[in-house]
Amino acid sequence: MKKIVIRILIVFVVLFGLGMLLVSMFLGTVIKKGVQTVGPMLTKVDIKLDSVSLSLLSGSGSVKGLVVGNPEGYKTPSAIKAGSASLALRPGSLFSDKIVIKSVNVQAPEITFETNLKDNNLSKILANVEAAAGVTGDKPATKPNEPAPAKEAKPSKKLQVDDFLITGGKIHVSITTLGGQSMTVPLPEIHLTALGQGPDGITGAELTKRVLQAIEKAAVQASSGAVADLGNQAAKLGKDLGKSGTDAAGKITEGIGGLFKKK
Repeated sequence: MKKIVIRILIVFVVLFGLGMLLVSMFLGTVIKKGVQTVGPMLTKVDIKLDSVSLSLLSGSGSVKGLVVGNPEGYKTPSAIKAGSASLALRPGSLFSDKIVIKSVNVQAPEITFETNLKDNNLSKILANVEAAAGVTGDKPATKPNEPAPAKEAKPSKKLQVDDFLITGGKIHVSITTLGGQSMTVPLPEIHLTALGQGPDGITGAELTKRVLQAIEKAAVQASSGAVADLGNQAAKLGKDLGKSGTDAAGKITEGIGGLFKKK
């Protein structure tokens, strides 16, 4: 009798483990599909993702091969590439109204900062997300005398992210007004904490906006020296052309000033 009980327990444990594995694989597929479906609706650019893995037992997971495309009119292949990112969440929160993510760690992303010295690709994507966040928020703005929109039958899940860290990244600076000349500089560490703490949490759109705001700000600041260096190089190359060289340097200097006044 004792042996039968032990065998039943072993079978139960094996089946439970297989069940958890299958559910985890299913969740990874669902998350991947969600990112590639909802992401472009927020950013208005293509988003690709190689894989997502998640363990329901430990709450640990990973994201691999994230590529965020560029808005129309920009020439570089992508705006953001992240080969890998790890995350840790509270497993039980997956079945509640608010998913609690304890940490997200994005390792060595590659950011492309493409600018014409007036606008840049990251600010365009951010503007798209900010517009989407306003539409998808819990309380969208309404015009005077306009009836309030009907409430959704089922509210979307909220998020809480305790720690969001981006390390080891680099920025590829590309200036379209200089024929696409480029330079690579380090991306400063980006560390966000206490996102969505409290009962209301944070929406996926708002979280995306906060992260993109931090990336765009860091990219603009880190790229300032590279933009100036590329401008000086262009001015030197134009010396033999007389006034055109001076004009090039002046336009670069003016453009840099315009970029940073916005920040």
